[in-house]
Amino acid sequence: MLTGVGLAVTLDEVVFHQLLGWHHLVSSPDESVALASDGVLHVLGTAALVAGVLLLVRHRTGDRRQVLAGVLVGLGGFNVFDGVVDHKVLRLHQVREGVPDLLPYDVAWLAVSLAVLAAGLLLRRTRGATGSDPQVV
Repeated sequence: MLTGVGLAVTLDEVVFHQLLGWHHLVSSPDESVALASDGVLHVLGTAALVAGVLLLVRHRTGDRRQVLAGVLVGLGGFNVFDGVVDHKVLRLHQVREGVPDLLPYDVAWLAVSLAVLAAGLLLRRTRGATGSDPQVV
């Protein structure tokens, strides 16, 4: 799951912060604060991604379905957290800053995030190729 969290943070940082320029981690009129917060997020996301991959390499289970399930749960779970807590509760930033109607962006963000999370949970509960019992989340 740590790999999924790192992947979620890295994709968010690269796609939404850098390529699209839709938001920063912390919305601020001071651009240096916004960029610094993005830098911290990027470092933390990269650290989580590297640590997750190192854990996967170190503890190879051989069950690729379960690994993929964990990555999807981490990715989707982090984005649900981000969409609810960071966007709505703490109001650190919105999916897309400066648009008159946030609802379509919020709905799309949460729908995709919940779908990824659900896919991971469903995959985690299915039997692998070995026929072993499914693991309970």
